[in-house]
Formats: sequence, structure tokens, C-alpha cells
Amino acid sequence: MVSAKASRGLKICCGVTAIIVAIVAIVFVVLAFTVFKPKNPEITVYPIGLEDIGLDLQGVLNTSAINATVPMVIAINNRNYGSFKFKNTTGFINYRGNVVATVPLQQSLVPARGKLNISTAADFMVDRLIANSTFWADVLTGSVNFSSDATVHGKVKMFNVLKIGASVPSKCDISIFIKSRIVQSICKTKIKL
Repeated sequence: MVSAKASRGLKICCGVTAIIVAIVAIVFVVLAFTVFKPKNPEITVYPIGLEDIGLDLQGVLNTSAINATVPMVIAINNRNYGSFKFKNTTGFINYRGNVVATVPLQQSLVPARGKLNISTAADFMVDRLIANSTFWADVLTGSVNFSSDATVHGKVKMFNVLKIGASVPSKCDISIFIKSRIVQSICKTKIKL
């Protein structure tokens, strides 16, 4: 038979173990909903070489100077504690609801709590852009507004142990100011696990 002292010690040991397990579980739940909660990445688009595009305020198009390909850098700031490895994908640039360019994105790894710059190029379909009846009116007003859509699929890796499939749809509003050749982009992303 178990003595009263041993039984009391066993109860205390089980009680302390249960309290420690409960505290650890509470800590994990709090961390999961605060520190490790997935945050949306910050994405910024930087077109390069806009000074080579032959548009002026009179709406004259110099076809010998226009490039159908606009190089760009896409900056991704990952604020999460997990890295994100994504597959090849294609983004689309729209002008007033019509696709006017494609942007290939090569597979890459965005480090945990790190930044990644992706060099790529937008392949513009100039005929679609110019065929839009409002394009020249926008050029004459001094700014042309585009939107872009891309969904990146990949895997989130937490602490080199946990791997979760994820997708990151991104929508950007891009404004090109003709006279100053300044580009402003505002992107919205939402990580989906």
C-alpha cells in the first residue's frame, strides 16, 4: 500500500506538472496570436528607366524611343518570423480594366524578418495601351494610373521545422506622373495560410 506521504507527494507532483503544462500552453497561445501572428508583407514597385519613354505633354509618341519593356525592382519587406519560398508566377498590369503588361516573377526566398529586391521587367503591349481612348487624355492631364495584380504561391517555413502552404495576393495602384517622371505605387497584400 502507498503511504499517505507518498500519495501526497504524488498529488503535489501531478498538480505542479499540470500547472506548468497549462502555463506553457497559455504562453504558446499568446505568442501565436501576438508575436507569431502572420503579418502582411510590404511590397513596393520601382520602375527603372522611365526617362527613356518618349511621351510628352502634347501626347506625341516617339516610337523609336519607346521601349515595350520597362525594367523594375520589386521590394518585399517580410515582417514575419517565418521565411517564404515562392514559385514562379506572373503579375499583370492593367490600364482601366484591360491587361496591358505582364511581369514575370522568378522563384525566390524571402528571409524571415528580412527584405528581398526582385529585378524583373514589365513587358508592355503598347498597342493595347494606345488603343484605349482615354490614354491620350490621361497623358495630357499629366498622370497615367495603372493597377497590378499578382498572386504568389509558396511555403512558409517557421524555425526550420514547420512548413505551411501559403499564398500572397497583391494589388497595387501605380501612378506615373508624366512631366516629373515620378512613379508612386501603393500596394495591398494579404497573406493566406
